[in-house]
Amino acid sequence: MKWNIPNTLTLLRMIAAPGIAVLFLFLSRPYADAFAMFLFIAAAVTDWFDGYLARAWKQETKLGAMLDPIADKAMVVIALMVIVAFSSWSPWLVLPATVVLFREVFVSGLREFLGDVSGTLKVTKLAKWKTTAQMVAIAVLFSQGVFEHYFGISDIGIDMISGEPTGIGLEYELIGHDMDLEIWAGRVGLVLLWIAAALTAITGIDYLRKALPHLTEPK
Repeated sequence: MKWNIPNTLTLLRMIAAPGIAVLFLFLSRPYADAFAMFLFIAAAVTDWFDGYLARAWKQETKLGAMLDPIADKAMVVIALMVIVAFSSWSPWLVLPATVVLFREVFVSGLREFLGDVSGTLKVTKLAKWKTTAQMVAIAVLFSQGVFEHYFGISDIGIDMISGEPTGIGLEYELIGHDMDLEIWAGRVGLVLLWIAAALTAITGIDYLRKALPHLTEPK
């Protein structure tokens, strides 16, 4: 078992996945949405970096090959669960989210049953595009939660000795509700999630087609 930088990044991504749900237990909205969005984007960036570094530094390992798809699926599944639970667009998100979750469970089951049968269910280029589409859609949907209330800046500071307002300094506060940005983020996120769901379904059917010869009972 080798712990190199690419594998460490993958492990951090796995740890970040449940962290997204935990944020909504301890933070009010839209702070939870904002931190979840930044955490998810950071994890998505590490998904690209760990693969790139592993290839560039010739540090590809079986451990990394095993952990990477698990980390990806954990991030997507947990993030979708949170978004469906808290988004005002939830009724429209249930079906594409169901397609994504069903495919991930189905393909994981196929891989578990078949094992490593000559690379039958090797990750395809379209599957990588599918993962990218899922992550972009989820990031946009998290931003919709942020736009339900947006952050402003107050220039009123407090004198540490007298306690009187000083008129200098910066202080973040919730300053309103941006309906336009919220609606557009929700619409764009919904369209992107449907595109991701379509790609997810296509890759699932492709994996099933490849697996069928190995599932046929001998005569």
